[in-house]
Amino acid sequence: MSLASPIRFSTFPRTRAPRDFVASVTSVFEKHHSEIGTIDLQKGLTSDAVLSILRDDLMELGWDVERGKRADQKVKRPVFFGENALPDLQYEVDAWHADWRSGLEVEAGRAWMGNAIYRDLIQALVMVDMDFLFLAVPLNYKYRTGGRETISRDYDNTIAVSEALFGHSRIEMPFDLCVIGY
Repeated sequence: MSLASPIRFSTFPRTRAPRDFVASVTSVFEKHHSEIGTIDLQKGLTSDAVLSILRDDLMELGWDVERGKRADQKVKRPVFFGENALPDLQYEVDAWHADWRSGLEVEAGRAWMGNAIYRDLIQALVMVDMDFLFLAVPLNYKYRTGGRETISRDYDNTIAVSEALFGHSRIEMPFDLCVIGY
């Protein structure tokens, strides 16, 4: 990671070295930090806008990336298989890499305050073949309340939740995680 890039990332569990492909994915965020970075932008982009900026580079790495809001443009992962081995229940992810058995979720304004990170973590728990999750969140989410600008530190908050989940002895997470702050 270059010193000029404010992109940050942390992997979990903390007791294992990051997987080799983590550097490939974080470098895509670094390449586009001037376009998507929440530290320097006055107003952050939507998650769809961030994903559209990253899409081509992610696809070059082998990711199947959501292309829009229509059902045929979504990326779905099975949770349960039903009759005739057809998926009975599926959840959507922003991107899926079959070889790495990895999902990617890009969140924006509702990452922390809208509890999107909790939904992403829970859904990843039950998706078939999900061995790794990339969860990208704003470093800073800027919003106005009571006439003044306020900043939510979404990356730091997500790291705190991840440390609790991956570090606690009562829980054994079935996938590894990389939280990316952009």
